[in-house]
Amino acid sequence: MAAEANSDATQVNEDLLDQLSLYGRRARGAVERVAPELSFAEYSLLGYVRTTDGARAHDLAQVFGLDKSTVSRQLAGLTRRGLVERDETRCLRVTPEGERLLRSARAALLDLLGERVTDWTLEERRTLADLMRRYNTADAKHDAEAIGRTIS
Repeated sequence: MAAEANSDATQVNEDLLDQLSLYGRRARGAVERVAPELSFAEYSLLGYVRTTDGARAHDLAQVFGLDKSTVSRQLAGLTRRGLVERDETRCLRVTPEGERLLRSARAALLDLLGERVTDWTLEERRTLADLMRRYNTADAKHDAEAIGRTIS
């Protein structure tokens, strides 16, 4: 009985992993379709900087699980294109042009999402949002615990 439950759990986790992977690929493709001037990584970084007042490059590396050099390269490109700037304390800010691009991309992505879930009830959409939030919060807690274990 325990082996069967373990097998069922493994099967469900494999299906979940497949579905999350497919979602990730589709999300990447959607961003690159609606905002071809931005990569998925750039869109994600810009969005985080916009919603996180006073973000710094090391914060982005930690949140996205990226190497600092990768984040630095991405930020250099965004800065060169006038989408992000640093203030005197090295905190990142989205420029008006970056804000315009983010608003435009987000509106197009919301349209795509709306088309995909048009036949879903509000409760179904709320449930998915709640479950994704729960998943992402658990992921952030796990990352913080792993960093704590590494430091100690």
